[in-house]
Amino acid sequence: MTERKQPVLGVLGGGQLARMLALAAAPLGIKTLVVDGSADACAGQVAPLVVAEWTDYAALEAFAAQVDAVTFDFENVPAETARWLAERVAVFPSPQALAAAQDRLAEKTLFRECGLQTPEFMAVDSRKDLDQALARIGAPAILKTRRLGYDGKGQFRLKTIDDADAAWMALGEQAATLGLILEAFVPFERELSVIAVRSRDGDFRTWPLTQNWHVDGVLSMSLAPAGDIDELQQRATALAKTLAERLDYVGVFALELFVKNGDLLGNEMAPRVHNSGHWTIEGAHTSQFENHVRAVLGLPLGDTGARGVSTMFNWIGDLPDAAPVLRAMDAHWHDYGKQARPGRKVGHATLCAPAARELAARLTELAEALNRVEQAVPVVKALR
Repeated sequence: MTERKQPVLGVLGGGQLARMLALAAAPLGIKTLVVDGSADACAGQVAPLVVAEWTDYAALEAFAAQVDAVTFDFENVPAETARWLAERVAVFPSPQALAAAQDRLAEKTLFRECGLQTPEFMAVDSRKDLDQALARIGAPAILKTRRLGYDGKGQFRLKTIDDADAAWMALGEQAATLGLILEAFVPFERELSVIAVRSRDGDFRTWPLTQNWHVDGVLSMSLAPAGDIDELQQRATALAKTLAERLDYVGVFALELFVKNGDLLGNEMAPRVHNSGHWTIEGAHTSQFENHVRAVLGLPLGDTGARGVSTMFNWIGDLPDAAPVLRAMDAHWHDYGKQARPGRKVGHATLCAPAARELAARLTELAEALNRVEQAVPVVKALR
């Protein structure tokens, strides 16, 4: 009898997303091999970890020889590293798709080309450019680095044009290396995300729209499905499909959206599994993590429908007491195995129910037990 060869998925980046990809891959009989520059990357607790920098091509050569396909834990892996690997092994999403999502200017230009409107924006390469951008866009506005910023990092909000000096002092030094972009501030009504997946053969699916709440630029809570918004779901799905086909995208991605006066505006695209899709682990028939593994390795996609209604607490900085979550009905605790640190995502919890009214009641009770009532209030309101 010949020994069956298990497929091996390679993941660049060893954070919680790689950890959850590895956990989703294992029941499918798929091994995971992770590369990260840090020896204590939390994915290394559940999968073999190669400690190497993105320019350590000897280590990457050995890594490529051991895997059947490569994907990403986060979007800031250098596109050049992705291109180098793509010459040796299948890489999904493609280095071209990764590069498009790494630059906010290129990303928003792409959105508009695909029919997705965005807030006004303008590239800023100098202090003079900032003044010109403010003259055209006005204030309030947000100055951002074009590359590397995430979870509110690399951003400065200008309440008035008088904040230009402070904004340039905060980010101006990064104009030459990362590039800057000024974006109009949007007084949005809701923040939504559509989590989508596209297979190697072009099968495209989305999960129900997710409504999100942020604190200091970091996701605080999510709710899915996001209420009675069938028309927005159809439009968001069509836009995500156009974007995926334009990029010949393979795998899961998130399209972050603002709702203003009933219209959808594109905020950002994440070329990977996404924080706002964590509810799918328990709340959908097939999680974003499992479907990403399936897509990247050329397997059929699973059902993306919701099992009921779900909400997710994001744990930032440190973990609360797990006991209230563990006692609650249909509640699920996720500890990423990371050291506590201000602003760091260290875990999440998902609460599920068959219907909105029941979820609102369960969420109210759990939030009180966790001393997180203020965090949960907007979600409870959205459910009623």
